[in-house]
Amino acid sequence: MADQAGADAPDGDGALPIEAVVREILAVVPAGCTWLLPVPHDDGPVVDFRIAATSGQRRDIYGRGTARVGARLSELYPTMVDGPLWRLYLEVLATGSSGRLADFRYVEKRAGVVADSLFDIHVHRVLGGLLVAWQRLDEDRRRLERTELLGSLGWAEYDLASGVSQWSPGMYRIFERDPAVGPMSRAEQSAALLPDDYLLGETVWQTLDSGATSDVTARFQAAGSVRHLRILSDVSRDANGVPLKIHAVVQDVTARVDSRTAIEQLSDQLRTREMTALAEHRLAGQLQNLIQPVPREPFPLAGLEAIVNYLPAESTARVGGDWYHAQTLPDGQVVLAVGDVAGHGLDAASGMAHLRFALVAWLSIGIRDPSVLLGHLNRLCGQLAITGTAVVAVYDPATRVLRWGRAGHMVPLLSRDGATGPLDRPPGLLLGADDDSAYPVLTPRLRPGDLVLFYTDGLVERRTPDEGLLARVRATLSTVTAAPGEQTLAGLRDLLNHPSPDDDTCTLAVRVLP
Repeated sequence: MADQAGADAPDGDGALPIEAVVREILAVVPAGCTWLLPVPHDDGPVVDFRIAATSGQRRDIYGRGTARVGARLSELYPTMVDGPLWRLYLEVLATGSSGRLADFRYVEKRAGVVADSLFDIHVHRVLGGLLVAWQRLDEDRRRLERTELLGSLGWAEYDLASGVSQWSPGMYRIFERDPAVGPMSRAEQSAALLPDDYLLGETVWQTLDSGATSDVTARFQAAGSVRHLRILSDVSRDANGVPLKIHAVVQDVTARVDSRTAIEQLSDQLRTREMTALAEHRLAGQLQNLIQPVPREPFPLAGLEAIVNYLPAESTARVGGDWYHAQTLPDGQVVLAVGDVAGHGLDAASGMAHLRFALVAWLSIGIRDPSVLLGHLNRLCGQLAITGTAVVAVYDPATRVLRWGRAGHMVPLLSRDGATGPLDRPPGLLLGADDDSAYPVLTPRLRPGDLVLFYTDGLVERRTPDEGLLARVRATLSTVTAAPGEQTLAGLRDLLNHPSPDDDTCTLAVRVLP
C-alpha cells in the first residue's frame, strides 16, 4: 500500500522515518494509544495489522508495553480476529471516517489475566495506518465498586436546572432500591426522612441551593429500616457563580451510630447500677468485644499468620483504651496496628472506638502510607482532646517489606532464629500532642519464620518497677523462634498470658509464612 510505504521510507533530507518519529512520540504519551499499520496479502486485502508504535506508559492486559512494537495483532490477541473491533479497523481504514467502539469487551481464558476486560476505543486513520486510543473501563469501575462497598459509600449528582439525578451503584445499595427504577426524586428523598429530621433536611437543601457546602447526618427510612446517612455535598457553578449541579457523597454510618448507642447504654449501666467485681468484668468484656472482637485462635492474613490477645487489668474492671487492627486489604497488602488511648473508663473506650473506626475508614478509601495514617490519627486526637500512642504498619507479602511508623508507642519486637530485639526506632511524638507532628516510616524486610510482636505497655510495665519484664518477653520469643512448630502462635498466647494488675494488655503477634 502506498500510504504504508510512505510511513516506512526516510525523507529526502535524511530525517528519521515517519514510523520512528511516531514511535518516539507515542512512547511518552500517558494515555493508551497505539498506531497500527495494515498488513496486506500480496498487495491485496488487509489480513492483519502490525503494531508500529504504542504508548510506553500504558500496558495491555498481559502487562506488555512497548515490547509489542513489531508484532502482529493476530499473534498478540488471536480472539480479536474477525470480531467487532477488527471489523471497525477495516472500516476506518477503507473509508477514512473515524470510529468508536464503546464498552468493547475482550474475553480471555488464559490463567493470570483478568478474564473479562472492558474498553472504550476510538479509531482514526492516520499516516496510512490506524491511530487507536483506548481506555480501560473495568479496572476503574471495579475500584469504584470496591471503594463504595468497603466504605458503605455512594455518590449522587443532581442537576438544578433539569431536576435530573444520577446515582452510583452504592446509592442503590444504601437505599436497597432497584437500579431499574432510577434515582429517588427530591420529593421521595424528603418523604424518606424521619419526621424529627425533616427540618434538618430542608435546611440542607436551602444551604445547597444557595451554593454553600454541607455535611450532615440524617435518618432515612429505607426498605423498612432506619438508616443513619452522612451526606457531604458541594456545588458546581458557572462562570457567573450560579449553582448548576449538586454533588454528594453519602455514607451509611448506621453501624457506627448503633455501636455508639450500645456504648452509651453500657455507660448508663455502669453509672446507675452497683455491680459486683464479676459483673463489672463481664460488662467490660462485652464492651471490648463490641468495639473490637478478639479471635480466640490464630487467623490467616496475606503471607502471615496472626494471633491477638487482650487481657483486662486484674485489679479493676475499668475499660482501657488499648486497641488493635489486623486486616488483609483488597490490594493484597496487610495492615497491622496497635494503640493505647490515655486513661481508663468509657472516655478511653470511646476514644479507642473513634481511632479504630477512623483507621478502617481511611484504609477503605485507599490510604496505605503509615505516615499519613498516623498523621490523620494525630489530628483526630487533637479534635477529640485526647492523647494516645500507636504503631501502624503495612506489610507487602510479595516483597516481605514492612513499612511502619510509631507515635510515642512501644517499638515492635522482631524474633528471628532464636534471637529477639526491637526494630530500629523511628521518631514520632504521641498522638494528640501537636497537630503538625511528622511520623517517619522505616521499611525493614522480613524473612520466612520471622515473628513480630506488637504490644501495649501493659505487657512490660508495672507501677512497681520490674526491669526484667521486657527481658523475659524477649526470652520467650527467642525460645519460640528457636524451635518453631505448627503451634507456634497458639503456644505464644499462653506464654504471654500474664495480665498486669494496673493496666490492660493488648498483643498482636504475626509469623511470616514461607
